[in-house]
Amino acid sequence: MSFDVHQLETFLLLGSAVTLLAVLAVRVSTRAGLPSLLIYLLMGVLLGEAGFGIGFEDAELAHALGFAALVLILAEGGLTTNWREIRPAMKLGVSLATIGVTVSVAVVATGAHFLLGLPWELAVLLGAVTSATDAAAVFSVLRVVPLPRKLTGSLEAESGLNDAPTVVLVVLVSTGAAADEGVLMMLLTIVFELSAGVLFGLAVGFGGAWVMRRAALPSTGLYPIAVLCLTVFAYAGGAAVHASGFAAVYVAALVLGNSDLPHRNATRSFSEGIAWLAQIGLFVMLGLLLSPGRISMETVGLAVAAGLILTFVARPLSVLVSATVQPMPWRELGFLSWAGLRGAVPIVFTTIPLAEGVKDAERLFDIVFVMVVIYTLLTGPTLPVVARVLGVARRFEPRDLELEAAPLERVAADLLQVTISPASLMHGVEVGELRLPTGASVALIIRDGDAKVPERRTVLRHGDELLVVTPRKLRWRTEERLRQVSLRGRLAQWLDES
Repeated sequence: MSFDVHQLETFLLLGSAVTLLAVLAVRVSTRAGLPSLLIYLLMGVLLGEAGFGIGFEDAELAHALGFAALVLILAEGGLTTNWREIRPAMKLGVSLATIGVTVSVAVVATGAHFLLGLPWELAVLLGAVTSATDAAAVFSVLRVVPLPRKLTGSLEAESGLNDAPTVVLVVLVSTGAAADEGVLMMLLTIVFELSAGVLFGLAVGFGGAWVMRRAALPSTGLYPIAVLCLTVFAYAGGAAVHASGFAAVYVAALVLGNSDLPHRNATRSFSEGIAWLAQIGLFVMLGLLLSPGRISMETVGLAVAAGLILTFVARPLSVLVSATVQPMPWRELGFLSWAGLRGAVPIVFTTIPLAEGVKDAERLFDIVFVMVVIYTLLTGPTLPVVARVLGVARRFEPRDLELEAAPLERVAADLLQVTISPASLMHGVEVGELRLPTGASVALIIRDGDAKVPERRTVLRHGDELLVVTPRKLRWRTEERLRQVSLRGRLAQWLDES
């Protein structure tokens, strides 16, 4: 099939218009408390055979493009995750991504077989593809719900890690390897791929951070590209050695995002933009793949019933069992149960059996598609209400200060650019009261476009931009002290000691 310049012009015209509409739709979905994926899926359906007539039925291409988009989305999730914030909740997050996935698959598969009458292969696939939560769906809604960090950390860790075991299970069932090798060999395969993927991701992450700290690139814009390439390399390299590429990309991105790299804010902003583009393309493509003519009342009924099993039985039970490793109050466990949004990830995973030619794979795709739409509409807008009813929402959560860094190679120091946010408690604090580590100092304050060299009694204000010079070996302590003051004010050190 040829592709000439005229087709290119048509593609760019349509693609740019759809992308622009999708970007503008984010504001609408945010106000409504809905994940933007619903709007993007609808756009895909309208562009498809039931609307503008664009045909798209290539399951193998959808599978490949879907995985490529997930790689970029997971990379952005790892790069923008603060390790120090999610570390206390990591134990529960890992438990939800492993034990929780196992419980969810077992409950949904059993219910789908005995209650809904689906054959075992289709029932297990339904349980597997719906067991993973979607980071994009979860956090597009949680942005408007102020929650304790242990809750957001648990949900973030779970959504970043549970794609890896799920995709291994779906591939093993879809290819028939699970039936040929048995349950024990399947479990051993999953454990091996996960472990190897984590180790490969750690190697790429720490190795890439070591290289990036010593690479004096001529342009700021090259650093985000290099870091994103490292995360994609982690996925591809992990998959090449038969490890879990999804585990590798998330772990590598987590390490890189929390390393002392130059221009971290620029890297995070770049990865966030790429992830949004990947989400838009992914969801629109999945909408194109749907054939509305195949959707029958039987499909809707199965989707509703499967969603009931997943939402009110499998998810609460998986959270309860997973919490044995890190007990939490029942109110917080209740919110974790309700906040397990599935998003587009289950739909992407259904492209695996579609590409493998599994019997009734189209039926599975339709059921999962309808289920995701219905239950996202149900759970998404109600999350703020549930958080308030359960008493887990916070009225006020101080915003962290914005911080950027650049290397000063000749003196083994870093220059930190700090912006005091509107909610920061650093407002009103004197420079001397910052009590930065010995050797670190505030070199310059930029206020209302004017630069001034501060004194110890200079009072900081909202909107100030500080240039802080710190020896590289003290950078972490300096950043930590600045964050403490931003969150707790001038008495931060005394409060921490108390």
